[in-house]
Amino acid sequence: MKSLLQRDGRWLAPWDQAMAWPQAGAVTTVAPPPAPSAHEELELSLPTVGHPLAEPALSAALEQRAEEIAAAFARIEPALRRLAPRQFEDGYCEQAHRELADSLGVDIPAAELDAGWSTPLDLGRIHARCVLATFANLVEREFDRSLALLDEGESTEELIRRFGFHAVDITSCSDGRLGGAVDFILRVPPAVVVWHDSYAGAMFDVEDALHQWEAVELRRWREGWPNDASEPSRYLKIGVYHFSSVDPRHEGCAAHGSDEVRAATALLARLQELAGAVESVHGCGAAVATLLVGVDTDTDAIRVHVPDPTGGMDVHRCVSSASLYEQTARLEREAAKQLIRQAVADCAGVDPTDAATEGMRWLCGYLLKNNIGQVDAVRGWNGGRYADAGHTEKLVVAGDAIDDVQLRNLAFQAQMRTVEEGAVDLDVGMKILRRTNAPHHLAVPVLVHVAYDERIPGASARAQARARRLAAAIETRYENAAGPAGLVAQGVVRARGRSCVEAVELEEAVGR
Repeated sequence: MKSLLQRDGRWLAPWDQAMAWPQAGAVTTVAPPPAPSAHEELELSLPTVGHPLAEPALSAALEQRAEEIAAAFARIEPALRRLAPRQFEDGYCEQAHRELADSLGVDIPAAELDAGWSTPLDLGRIHARCVLATFANLVEREFDRSLALLDEGESTEELIRRFGFHAVDITSCSDGRLGGAVDFILRVPPAVVVWHDSYAGAMFDVEDALHQWEAVELRRWREGWPNDASEPSRYLKIGVYHFSSVDPRHEGCAAHGSDEVRAATALLARLQELAGAVESVHGCGAAVATLLVGVDTDTDAIRVHVPDPTGGMDVHRCVSSASLYEQTARLEREAAKQLIRQAVADCAGVDPTDAATEGMRWLCGYLLKNNIGQVDAVRGWNGGRYADAGHTEKLVVAGDAIDDVQLRNLAFQAQMRTVEEGAVDLDVGMKILRRTNAPHHLAVPVLVHVAYDERIPGASARAQARARRLAAAIETRYENAAGPAGLVAQGVVRARGRSCVEAVELEEAVGR
């Protein structure tokens, strides 16, 4: 059995391991790819055979999940269209309640389905109720997100730890087009993602991020989870911004004026602030690794801004998975992986054997390799680019982020504790949903989600009170801004780590 250790004692990268068995000592030389332009036009040509880094089994599973989620929402309008002409019939309320429960699995109170000859049903609000209930049902559906089909021969936890990291924290933009950032775009199994949150422009709160780092590090010291504090691994914070290759001036990040350089620069500065905060608060021995990633929302291709030997990143220095897709399309799988390694090393400005930067480079290569599988999948699903370059989100999720149901353009996530704190994010989300729903006279659905730790006495009651306050404040602030059909806010609470979503009655808070 050939050892997976190199002569200098370092582990072989996971993509090297397959080569270690049949070709002892073999070395493949591939010319390094040209450095990509930050504004290159992404025109992908289809290889004559399947891409060597495609993951067809995983892509098929993700496509099936996406179709199931999309189908759940697609059933809403036909169901309401069937019911609308009968709303003045005797016994309609009870019958409509049963039919919606049977066809959509939603429980709309019969009182909300009661129409009079002079006051027909507000189908725009009922539609919003159905959207909110359908989303909650999907959360409770508990989709398999293990990504077990993307296996490199060892568990992802072991793989990431061998890269030198014990936890991954991902912040992406609230934009619904990044709704599949973890499962689809980066294809990172949630088992290693300790936090995933969303903010407009990905501009996360530094203090909150610091507290999240502290929580993980404290648990390492007290419980040895996810690994013992004595192990020389790091916490990794990944910031994800986005841009559009189809319409860069209009369909980029709204929070940064569709300016991709501005979006990347602002997020890089925020990542640097977090790294500085960790060191300032906990001393020079404390550190957090950071990584900047950009996503083309039209193709799901990524740019990885590979850190140099000092950990520094540049918004104009990156490796593009779109370029790598082309350059590796006709190579053997192992040669394709080697080309990625070389491209990452060139971007970092180091030799591919440099031990000091090895872990981060392996992680960057892992993300690029995974994403090439997604780029290939988008080619199969949509011919290379999504048909909807803009927004088609179904609802706004306010409060605590919901990560369980991931799909592009499903929900705009507006994380906040109070409306005042999250007004910038929520303003963007409401503007997007109003533009989508108002032409169809549909109310804007807002799910107010508050998570709590069930181990703490009274946490559930406090979460419910917070959900009521937040929902009431949202209804008051956006009563007119949501459009002529208004908005429907539904508060829910959920114990962390659980799938069960508990609805919160809002009458007490809003005085209805």
